[in-house]
Amino acid sequence: MTIADSRFMMEDGGIRLPCSPEEERRIFEELTRKAEANLAAGNIYYLISYRWFVSWKKYVGLWDDEDFISTLPYHSHNRGFAKASCRPGPIDNSDIVIGTLATEKDEPHLIKDLKDGQNYVLVPEEVWEKLFDWYRGGPAIPRKMIPEGLCKSMFSVEVYPLLLNLIDSRDGKESILQFSKQDSVRKLYDKVCSVTGVEEEKIVIWDYFKRSERVVLLVSDQSLEEAGLVMGQDILLEVKEDRATTPFFEFGMDSTGNELALAVIEPPRSSLSIAGGPLLSINSSVHEGGFLSSGVTGMGSIYSITNTAPAVEKGGLAGLQNLGNTCFMNSAIQCLVHSPPLAKYFLDDYSDDINTENPLGLQGELALAFGDLLRKLWSSGRSAIAPRAFKSKLGRFAPQFSGYAQHDSQELLAFLLDGLHEDLNRVKRKPYIESKDSDSRPDEEVAEECWINHRARNDSLIVDVCQGQYKSTLVCPVCGKISITFDPFMYLSVPVPSPTTRVMAATVISGDGRGLPMLYTVTVQKLGSVKDLLEALGSVCCLNDDECLLLAEVYDHKIFKYFENPAADLSSIKDEDCLVAYRLQKKQVTNTKLEIHCGKYLGSLRVEKRRFGCPLVTYLDEKCLTGADICSAVSRVLSPFRMKRVTLPLFQSHSEDGMCIDTDVTEKYHDQLIDDVETTDVLTCSLNPNLHYDDENVSEALIDESAVFWPGQSVRVFLDWNDKVHQMYDYNYLGNIPAVNKGEDTLKEAKQESLTLFSCLEAFLKEEPLGPDDMWYCPGCKEHRQATKKLDLWRLPDIIVFHLKRFSYSRYWKNKLDSFVDFPIHKLNLSKYVKSNEVSAQSNVYDLYAISNHYGGLGGGHYTAYAKLMDEDKWFHFDDSHVLPVDESDIKSMAAYVLFYQRVKGDNTIMETDGEKAAEQQQPSDAQTVRT
Repeated sequence: MTIADSRFMMEDGGIRLPCSPEEERRIFEELTRKAEANLAAGNIYYLISYRWFVSWKKYVGLWDDEDFISTLPYHSHNRGFAKASCRPGPIDNSDIVIGTLATEKDEPHLIKDLKDGQNYVLVPEEVWEKLFDWYRGGPAIPRKMIPEGLCKSMFSVEVYPLLLNLIDSRDGKESILQFSKQDSVRKLYDKVCSVTGVEEEKIVIWDYFKRSERVVLLVSDQSLEEAGLVMGQDILLEVKEDRATTPFFEFGMDSTGNELALAVIEPPRSSLSIAGGPLLSINSSVHEGGFLSSGVTGMGSIYSITNTAPAVEKGGLAGLQNLGNTCFMNSAIQCLVHSPPLAKYFLDDYSDDINTENPLGLQGELALAFGDLLRKLWSSGRSAIAPRAFKSKLGRFAPQFSGYAQHDSQELLAFLLDGLHEDLNRVKRKPYIESKDSDSRPDEEVAEECWINHRARNDSLIVDVCQGQYKSTLVCPVCGKISITFDPFMYLSVPVPSPTTRVMAATVISGDGRGLPMLYTVTVQKLGSVKDLLEALGSVCCLNDDECLLLAEVYDHKIFKYFENPAADLSSIKDEDCLVAYRLQKKQVTNTKLEIHCGKYLGSLRVEKRRFGCPLVTYLDEKCLTGADICSAVSRVLSPFRMKRVTLPLFQSHSEDGMCIDTDVTEKYHDQLIDDVETTDVLTCSLNPNLHYDDENVSEALIDESAVFWPGQSVRVFLDWNDKVHQMYDYNYLGNIPAVNKGEDTLKEAKQESLTLFSCLEAFLKEEPLGPDDMWYCPGCKEHRQATKKLDLWRLPDIIVFHLKRFSYSRYWKNKLDSFVDFPIHKLNLSKYVKSNEVSAQSNVYDLYAISNHYGGLGGGHYTAYAKLMDEDKWFHFDDSHVLPVDESDIKSMAAYVLFYQRVKGDNTIMETDGEKAAEQQQPSDAQTVRT
């Protein structure tokens, strides 16, 4: 192998030849195994560009194309990575950095939201040293491994260190400082002193969140994460001048920026506070809600002030600030804090229920942090709250939610409900209870026994109001053994059945001017192809045997793409895409294609164009073409839009002396000649001065009638729609092409085919066989069997949560189902799904009170929440900091993701068993609008 380009000079002037690919591979695998066997906090890992690392793995023979495809996003599978066997060049990390941090000795600054295994890989320090020794390059991007989790038993590499913006109050100078989130506040002071050259005794550093809140940071061993500092936050440096005897926490500001005095902190009287931390005696003014929104940090805890002033406005309408991709958290929290039982509980004194001894809990800290945040939201009127303290606690207890990447709101809800339950569990010591088989005993007896055993170990508010019980039946397919168990549930994750068909709309436009555009809606197989869509459109528009349809997507009044491959999947076409099908002659499809765009020039220079309507497409004759042929074709395609009354001087004729004069065309004359070829020729002459080449690089290039275009050459022209043209053609037809709002008929059809919450629940409860990877050990056969499983609801909680499983994953693709699921807002009756004979003992009718919404796809999206204010029949939309009222008729949408229902007390209405009334309730009324 020739490797001359890979040589480099040694310090002694000699030339070092690289190792063989086999040797590099052996060394890499050996060092990697050694590093994995010695994981510890403080180990250094280096980031390497995934692109460069792929080329190196191919070179040394570590590459597996199949494994690589499974790690890519769905839309990236077809991009392709050419196999390479040549030695890669120097390490190149330029595609994952965007400059350096000047104050951090040229520390590389990473691009935001990079993903491990897609944008970069992490290699141990020893591996990096070898790779750098072999290839050089860079820049080097070292990162430290830190412990995480409640017991600090988990390790992760801190890819994105904490960046803080230091503001010097003396001159306003700003600089970026980089820390680990587990560095102490003491280290923050040391680094600031090192950068500024000021002694520690003379400085004060303030938590300056959003430059509106100002809270002192005391020198301590408290971590920066525990102090509530977040990525990109401002901190303020204040240098004291000859005030050695004055405590540096003498001066402060409240969240509104007003100065206030802070007294010396007294020792806490109790170890717990309902507001979320040790009690603190502070004689100071607070803002309207009665809380300091960030608290005073010190002694390793976050201190908060309990309510000292009534809210000036109704509570529950406060938004939550987005700290950076925390919309998922904000949506989940708003749904929980507007759950009436939870809100009333945490607004009262719950200190006696805090369980600090539960090994499965979080020492009560999660419940205290949540209660503190809930009280702020219910007491701050409409002031937006920054949930930094809660986010910090969440990251400590659940490392999967640390950092500022996007997460799933339902996963956070599951963690919060379980964590709150364990922190509030009234059972201090859980007894051991041996599980028993049903042994053919009555279901009521077994269910009650299981519930009593469950409550003996789990007794909290969450169990009281959020936990139900379902019956699970397993049947062995060989010996017929039946196993019945009764298990608790906190929420129901119901599947969203994927519809087999979809309704698609497209506007069919004649390419030869034989008719006006028509909007058609057709039903096709969801997993069908473009050919299926074209056949359905051809059938409804009565396509002739000698005609064909050319399908295109129009975006921003331009043709975005043609769907010329009939085998292409319909999944590549989204419901919101604007589709146009051009009706053309089959014999002309190999001829020159002509695209006609309409619009107006802006300004006197006639450079910028404002387009409108939809492009028109036709094919020209096969023979050699001229500019005059193009003008004639444009006039022919526009003929269906021609005005029926022409009373203005449009045509030109010649007098006896040869002078050109204007001639008025009356209605009678126009009607007589509307189909005459001579009239078309006259109109063509009138269009000619307004036709231009549609080329962004050519300004005001008129169509030359003598220009020659060879067959097969695609031509695109721009029709300047001035007043003269406007008087000749009806703009309304062109302006409404295509009719992308699918109209009332299309919406009604989509509603009729929409799914319902009942159908999702029935799919969850239906009998189905277990998967090959989830075999059941049959006690009769003494073997693992692929048994059938059937779930039934047995006991329902006061608060029932439905999680619509919109996201699906496999090895090679990921998908989100945007199907509209219709759900009742009032009187959700679940009686027929409850198998307990004691169904009449309590109500199984529920009203909706909150929704967590997800907009967008898998690669990105946004979470919001709808919630009904407690004790009021008013709905509000919570979008991070923004809170707006919303009509009840508007809360149903395809974005609904998690639904929260509360039991209606005293309503034992039994649902009709024939399903007729249920079907009526499942269908949305015609007055409702499906928001897309």
